[in-house]
Parts: sequence; structure tokens; C-alpha cells
Amino acid sequence: MFTQIEGSRGVAEAVARCRPEVICAYPISPQTHIVEALSVLVASGALTPCEFVNVESEFAAMSVAIGASATGARAYTATASQGLLYMAEALYNASGLGLPIVMTVANRAIGAPINIWNDHSDAMSQRDSGWIQLYAESNQEAVDLHLQAFRIAEELSLPVMVCMDGFVLTHAVERIDLPNQAEVDVILPPYEPRQLLDPAEPVSIGAMVGPDAFTEVRYLAHAGHLRALEVIPRVAAEFAAAFGRDSGGLVRPYRCEDAETIVVALGSVLGTIKDTVDELRDEGMSIGVLGVTSFRPFPYDAVRTALQGARRVVVLERALAVGIGGIVSADVRTAKAGLAAPAYTVIAGLGGRPVTKKSLRGLFADAAADRLEPLTFLDLKRDLVERELRRTG
Repeated sequence: MFTQIEGSRGVAEAVARCRPEVICAYPISPQTHIVEALSVLVASGALTPCEFVNVESEFAAMSVAIGASATGARAYTATASQGLLYMAEALYNASGLGLPIVMTVANRAIGAPINIWNDHSDAMSQRDSGWIQLYAESNQEAVDLHLQAFRIAEELSLPVMVCMDGFVLTHAVERIDLPNQAEVDVILPPYEPRQLLDPAEPVSIGAMVGPDAFTEVRYLAHAGHLRALEVIPRVAAEFAAAFGRDSGGLVRPYRCEDAETIVVALGSVLGTIKDTVDELRDEGMSIGVLGVTSFRPFPYDAVRTALQGARRVVVLERALAVGIGGIVSADVRTAKAGLAAPAYTVIAGLGGRPVTKKSLRGLFADAAADRLEPLTFLDLKRDLVERELRRTG
């Protein structure tokens, strides 16, 4: 059913229809509206049986989710920015224990200085934590990805982050098709845990592993992510068959078939890039865009296939690896190893700075003429940084 709704509330409604049994909540902007809406659904009896647990920190939120999942409950939480970093230790525990927790990350910059606006620094910082990471382009896809995330997590027994851009999506009100409970139940069966703590049959989980077996444990985690490369597109295909729309999957090419220049990006900025690509196509430029939905595991084969015919690749990133440059770019370069096309890294939109069609048009024109530096900061205020470098140098 189509309804005009805030992105956060739409996600809350979608999560509720996935029938979570434990929701752990600690507020941090810009994810607060999600757990607020879920708390109302639990308190009103609209979401039952479900225990809503108010905790004292993000570390506690993930710890409660771990405990709930280990006892066989479908568990959910949400966070952002410093909150995600605060629970980092527990993130590794959740994935290492193979617990199918689903968490929304309302992507937000990391301080200092304090910045509450959107970029991908938070989720990117946890790229090696063993969580599957799925990035939503729109609020409709954010809703759809949550429905798929529980299925993926439980089939693989791995935790899943659904990343949606803070404020840009979480606080935007738009038309979303919210499936009803019966429709969700078709694609998401009742949770049957592979492992659970039961007083009648006591076991230990998370026991110490020594040097003789730790490599094998980590290899098995890696193997689980490789399996996800098959499960994620299959679940997306089943979702499309059930709901009549494509959503999720590994990558989403747009006008890439004959493109000389292909732009690679994640998240909501894809909408602006696609609009710009359409305009430039009308003007004769051969350009396309490859949206990456699954950042972890990274779909090397799918990315390589999409980039085969490109003469150049532009990776537009909403995060910065200080001292190196691009984060997604490193994976893209690995994917295209052996292909002649150069890859340019563009850092854009840090801390919520708008990524406009005007700036993108200039950027893509420079790319098509091969005038880009290997690392470019879009709309960098050079006079400001040069003045500061002179002052401190």
C-alpha cells in the first residue's frame, strides 16, 4: 500500500512487520525516529510479542541484541556515527558468533569536529567487522532491504547492516509502498535459529580459541560472506517476484551497457548522479553509473563485469581514508585488475555537503576528457585549506 511517510517511520513499519522479538534502543541522531516509532508500536500492542529494551549506551544495545539472538530471538537495533563506533567491540562479537542480528545504520559523519550530517564514514569504519553491509539508494529501497535483510541474516546466520543516508533519507517524507503483514510473511518465514542457549541443554558460545584454530575460524567467516554473494541476489530475485519491483541485490547498473565513462557510487547520491547522467546522455556524452548495494561482501565479479567496456571509471565516495584517499576505490581497483581503464577517486559530500548536478556535470566533463587527478576532492575550498596549510606549515 502506497503511503506518504517519513523514511524513518517507513523503516520502523517494515521492521515491525518482520516480527522482531527483541528491539534494543539507544537514541542518537539521525536514527532516533526509527526506534521511537517502534517503541510506540510495542507500547500500543501493535507489535507483539516483542520486548523493547531501553539501554544506557550503544555498546549495551548491541550486547542486548547479542544476548537476545543467542537465546533464539529475532533481534533488531539501530544506530549511527559515534554510536556505531561505541559498539565496535560488540559488532565483532556478533559476527564472530554467527548471530543474525539486523541493524539500521543511519549514516552520519564521525567527529571531531562534531558533525551530525550525512556521509559514510561510520559504516565504512566497520567494513572489516564481519557484518554484511547493504546500502539503500532511496527510502523505498531502505524499506525493501530491511525485509530482505532478516531473510539473508537468518539464512546465512550472519548479522546485516542496512545503511541509509542520515537526514537525506531518514527524515525525508515521500511516497513508499509499505507491504502488509501477509505479504511480508510470504518472503520471511518464522525464525528458526541454528544455535541457541537453552538451560535444558547447556553449551558455551564465544569460548576462547587459540592460535591452533583461530585462522580457521576467520576463514569460515570469510566463507560465509562468499556464500552471501549467492544468497543476496537470490533473495532479491524472490523479492522482485513477490512484490513486482527490483530492489537490493549486489549491484545496480544504470545506462552502463555502452558507456565509456562509468561512475561507481553507493547510497542516496545515486539519484542525483542518475539525473545528471540522463542530462549528459541527451547531450551526447557516453556515461553510466554503477550503484553498489552490497559493499560487504564486495561483489568483485559483478563489478568487474559491469566495468568491462568502460574507458575510465570514476569512484565517487562519501568517506575518506585519511592519508590514503578512497575506500570503495580500493575494492573497485581490485575488481578491475587487468582492465586498462584508469580509475579516478572523487571524495564528495563529506559531513553533509550537497553533491549538486552542477558540480557533477563539471566533474564528469573533466573525467571524459581525462583531466582528473587520481584523487579529487569535489568542491574543495582551496583558498581556505591553502591559507590554513600556510598558517600551520
